[in-house]
Amino acid sequence: MIIGFIGFGKVSGTLFNLIKSENITCLTSLEERSDKTIENIQNSDIEVLDSIKEVAVKSDILIVATSPKSAVKIAEEYGKYCRGIYLDLNNISPDTTFEINKHVDNLVDGAIIGKIDSKNPILYISGENADDLLFLNEYINIKKISDNVGDVAILKMLRSIYTKSVSTLLIESSEIAHKYGLEEEFFDILSLTEGDDFKEKSLSRINNTLNNSKRKSEELEEIINYFEDSDLTMVKAAHKKLNRYPL
Repeated sequence: MIIGFIGFGKVSGTLFNLIKSENITCLTSLEERSDKTIENIQNSDIEVLDSIKEVAVKSDILIVATSPKSAVKIAEEYGKYCRGIYLDLNNISPDTTFEINKHVDNLVDGAIIGKIDSKNPILYISGENADDLLFLNEYINIKKISDNVGDVAILKMLRSIYTKSVSTLLIESSEIAHKYGLEEEFFDILSLTEGDDFKEKSLSRINNTLNNSKRKSEELEEIINYFEDSDLTMVKAAHKKLNRYPL
């Protein structure tokens, strides 16, 4: 079994570490990758090929985890070379998923739910070929949602509505608390109702959101475009907030 990766950030790196075994060969390429991604690849023991095309051609399963805005472009350029399963893990709308489906033969859309770098994240998948990935249960928890491409994409967006809105609210309220010299007390009083580990989790969520503001803003933009007929007051406010930070 050969599994190829396009993109090698935290998501792909975590999957690679979970599934690598004597029975699986993992591939990727440095082509068109950022300096940070290249560093991640070089610090791993994954096999590196000369081009992304070569990775796509050789893979039984091609895992794509890049960014929402590049998801369709990647599918257009390399989907035609993939004869196995094309597993897209980007936080994209169902419309974008359906667009990707035009360029690949065996699309499965997926999402890793839970802390990405933990030992027990859950990989949610949907699509007609999703059953072909259930063997990965040996390495990571797999939950098939349905045979419908796009169902996992909807669940990802609903989850993002909640998590990113909460994160931006935490950023805003903690910034005000800091302004008044009450940041420690702010987290203390919330911990009384939210739990002893609330401060630690909140600070981690705030740092993650600020460090990845561009990607998270792109994901919210996808949500706004897809659910345009819904009341998106909180989502639009979170999107506006994130765009104020350096990208």
